[in-house]
Amino acid sequence: MDKTIYYIDSSHTDAARKLSCVLKHCLISVHHPWEDLVFLCIGSDRITGDSLGPVCGQQLSCMTGPGCFVYGTLSDPVHALNLTETLTTILSRHPLSLLIAIDASLGAEHHLGFISAGTGPLLPGAGVRKELPAVGDLFITGIVNQAGMFDRFLLQTTRLSTVISLASTITRGMFYTFAPMENGRYLHAPFQEKGRKKSSVHPTMQDFTAFYVS
Repeated sequence: MDKTIYYIDSSHTDAARKLSCVLKHCLISVHHPWEDLVFLCIGSDRITGDSLGPVCGQQLSCMTGPGCFVYGTLSDPVHALNLTETLTTILSRHPLSLLIAIDASLGAEHHLGFISAGTGPLLPGAGVRKELPAVGDLFITGIVNQAGMFDRFLLQTTRLSTVISLASTITRGMFYTFAPMENGRYLHAPFQEKGRKKSSVHPTMQDFTAFYVS
């Protein structure tokens, strides 16, 4: 399994396509068969910094095809109190699934506004010292604020614009990755603007040297 964690600066204009490239690379390390695509978007809608997961889930839920399922939205969030129950439900309903876990995180100052992604499970709540089950075949986190002594306070004072920007980039990265698969079985465009022709350009693999790798 590839243990590399990839860091993508969400302020770059091509950040969503870079995230898509990372995800395609990480999919190579997923060896079990899967039919359903499941997004587990973790976080609370009551705390700005922790709402990244639910915001992503809300955006993704407008794009799902018949083979894609989203757990964790603004109206029905998945958080510390119901994560274990939700994970049990996912494993029961989708035994053959690719599970992608999405959550907010805190990090170093120079990584503020970055997206991290990689192969393997996510440890939700680790940034605020909560012990929760590891989840996911792939993980994506948005670094919403700097880690420090008052982590809970930092989540509460996170700028909403940071969360929305990260969520939009993550959602577009998911679209670029999975929309071309299986004739739109997993994700499709939420709407088609009037008077605008559908693009015939498909996302391609980007140069990995453009990524920040730890």
